[in-house]
Amino acid sequence: MSNVISQQDYTTYISSFRAHLKQLFREEYDYNAISLNRDLPADFLAKIMEKKPLSVAIPELHGGRGVQVKECLGVLSAASYESLALSLMFGINIALFLEPLAKYGTFPVQERIFKEFLENNAMGGLMITEKAYGSDALNMKTAYQQLADCYQIKGEKHWQGLSGAADFWLVTARKQAENGDLSRDIDFFVTENSKEAQHIPMVERYDNLGLYAIPYGINVIDVVVPAEQKLVPESTGIKLMLDMLHRSRLQFPGMGLGFIKRLLDESIQHCQQRIVGGAPLINIDSVKYQLARIQAAFTICSGMCAFSVKSSGIEHDLATMSVEANSLKALVTDMMQESAQISLQLAGANGYRLNHLAGRAVVDSRPFQIFEGSNEMLYAQIAEAVLKLMRKAKETNFLAFLKSYNRTNISVDYFKTQVDFNLDGGLNQRDLVTLGRMISRMICFQFVLEMEGFNAQLVELTRQHMLMDLTMLNGQFMSKNHADPIVNYDENADWMNFIS
Repeated sequence: MSNVISQQDYTTYISSFRAHLKQLFREEYDYNAISLNRDLPADFLAKIMEKKPLSVAIPELHGGRGVQVKECLGVLSAASYESLALSLMFGINIALFLEPLAKYGTFPVQERIFKEFLENNAMGGLMITEKAYGSDALNMKTAYQQLADCYQIKGEKHWQGLSGAADFWLVTARKQAENGDLSRDIDFFVTENSKEAQHIPMVERYDNLGLYAIPYGINVIDVVVPAEQKLVPESTGIKLMLDMLHRSRLQFPGMGLGFIKRLLDESIQHCQQRIVGGAPLINIDSVKYQLARIQAAFTICSGMCAFSVKSSGIEHDLATMSVEANSLKALVTDMMQESAQISLQLAGANGYRLNHLAGRAVVDSRPFQIFEGSNEMLYAQIAEAVLKLMRKAKETNFLAFLKSYNRTNISVDYFKTQVDFNLDGGLNQRDLVTLGRMISRMICFQFVLEMEGFNAQLVELTRQHMLMDLTMLNGQFMSKNHADPIVNYDENADWMNFIS
């Protein structure tokens, strides 16, 4: 079966996969009922995996479809049209396990593990996050020591998708010196859960708010792995991690596209069929605005996908592509959440049911704004990187710089008034976040403009929404809000004391 699938042309393969998922999710199983339970039923997941979706992230040399970004995004999008949780499950496997293994793994390990994925539907994940060091990965305490021909790794990780369910893990750890000090660099090791010495148990399962299909929890690590199961970085482990995380962030639009398109399709259909005051809901002006917001998100996400295909293959080193990767991840996940909120609002009371597409979409898309770097942190990093480039170019005018910056030199012409101001002093973090939100919109709208022949009406609609966003963000930036929270706020703060 896997050989047949690996030899199919992409159009045939992805069409077949979409049809397969539609039949399973809407005809063969009652996914609305399944979605309220933890984990996907084993027989349901087995049928999903019959089409070997993870073969898109396995090299042809090992029997896969060749690790083509277009195909990886296509599979993620097809999955998220039916289930965001399923798409994230695939995304974890593709971007955080299979692609790093294909790029940095040793050949014998690749050969053995890729075979397990193709023949036995194995799954893999990544372990970075620790309780005390969420986004501060460089201070992780999981440590390893080199023995004769193997590595001993000890530590604790949490919030890994597929905890207790994955067959293989990429585990991050820092080398421990004889005096107990940990090195600054980070290394990656493949572990195989079926082998006793490499088994990583989940000691506590989290009651996650959404994404019920994916188990999360606390994982205690005390394993010994053969030396060949250490990934081989091209320079440092930190650069390997940046390359991997940036590639993952550049593939978020694959998950976002199918998700947003499903919300758009369902919302348009609902607004055409729902009659209010004798006329369809879609005739109401505010409803038209809301639907257009989702269409703008769909358009921006399409541009992101086109950029990702050109830029994020494993043949590229993405360690320095932080501005682009952070822009895509932060903006697409904000747009996913906004689209879900709009869809729920348009659906009315029915949308607030947990088993309604919109209600589930709101809960399932929310953590995307947090994991792999919270969006506020990423927006601030975008702004800091651009300000550094401005200082290097000795340019203080934001508009003048954006005209010369290769990621905004086309799109900035549409937003001159909104970005014509000077940046010649230090900015606090909240202003950096606002500036990052502005930059990400211009960068991603440029991706749309670079898609020659894309639907002109959608492009114009999107321009208007980006102009509105940038105008509002400009006002937010210029307001210079420096209000800080008052920790002991109770003094003179009970309204009952101020009425006669």
